[in-house]
Amino acid sequence: MKVAMPVNGQSMQDEVCESFGRAPFFLFYDTESEVPNFVDNVAAKSRGGAGIQAAQSLVDAAADVLLTPRCGENAAEVLAAANVAVYKTEGRSIEANLEAFGNGSLPLLQETHPGFHGHQND
Repeated sequence: MKVAMPVNGQSMQDEVCESFGRAPFFLFYDTESEVPNFVDNVAAKSRGGAGIQAAQSLVDAAADVLLTPRCGENAAEVLAAANVAVYKTEGRSIEANLEAFGNGSLPLLQETHPGFHGHQND
């Protein structure tokens, strides 16, 4: 299974980013091989629609699951259309959230926000 997560850096010791669309990087973590892959979030620098673009990049990368503290409604619609399950992270630790997901203790993300259209922080 391929798990995606917005993160602040390119190390497993870095933190989960509070912003989905404007996260500097995405971690793609293969739960079978346990190999992390960090990629730049090219949507982070866009003037608008960063969440939608970020969501589409996860879909294009064949992510099965997204672990994130929050998500805009438009991005959530893109992910839902591609059957990408979205779970709410707890705390900022990448490793703790992967472990919590693995043992089934992360909840599904139930609430989305309308986004911060036209702003640099979503």
